Amino acid sequence: MDERTLRALIDAGAVKRVRIVARGARFHVEFETPTSTIPASTRRGAVRAWASLDAAARWTKNLGIGQAIVELAHWTPAQRQLPLETRNGS
Repeated sequence: MDERTLRALIDAGAVKRVRIVARGARFHVEFETPTSTIPASTRRGAVRAWASLDAAARWTKNLGIGQAIVELAHWTPAQRQLPLETRNGS
């Protein structure tokens, strides 16, 4: 769900809980409504992700959210330092 729609849900009081979820070295934000859990997305429909917890939290705060649950169970910050493989295997 894009930011414009999320703001409308927040203003209407439809968002019951917000979670900042870590997957690998990235973070995404999920909004829980009475009927479903909706991830924040880009305008093209991809899940919106941040490289740091503070960036995701700052974006969430700018939406007017004052409280969020942070889930770090699948956070692997060292993952971003893995070397990239080349196509020829070297």
